[in-house]
Amino acid sequence: MVMVLSPLFLVFMLGLGLTPLTLAQDDDRYRHFLTQHYDARPFGRDRRYCETMMKRRGMTSPCKDTNTFVHGTKNDIKAICEERNGTPYRGNLRISKSPFQITTCKHKGGSPRPPCQYSATEAHRVIVVGCENGWPTHLEESFIPPSQ
Repeated sequence: MVMVLSPLFLVFMLGLGLTPLTLAQDDDRYRHFLTQHYDARPFGRDRRYCETMMKRRGMTSPCKDTNTFVHGTKNDIKAICEERNGTPYRGNLRISKSPFQITTCKHKGGSPRPPCQYSATEAHRVIVVGCENGWPTHLEESFIPPSQ
């Protein structure tokens, strides 16, 4: 007995096989976003905070030039990718409806090799994130909100 598979059935089966891969990629990107930009309970928010966090999060080999940490809940940050706390900004970017406490760490220059020295800037402002399948995967660090 010969079984003939319809092309639609083959496409369906391929889709089932690729779905877990897509979900895993989204999960990896979201975890990477959290590693680089999320810190619910910051300590100090000064030069030492930046130097410790950048090293702890693996961003000092070489020294990353600029990185921003967002201080809020994961749910509030994720909500930017939804209507609850975000509105479309540009492409897959969304701007938060509410401000967040943030700390921006900037490399002071010199050698890109450790030990890295950073300055810290605190702010309370809206943020822009890139979203994929409802999950934040990118923080648009070049976004500077207009003066109020």
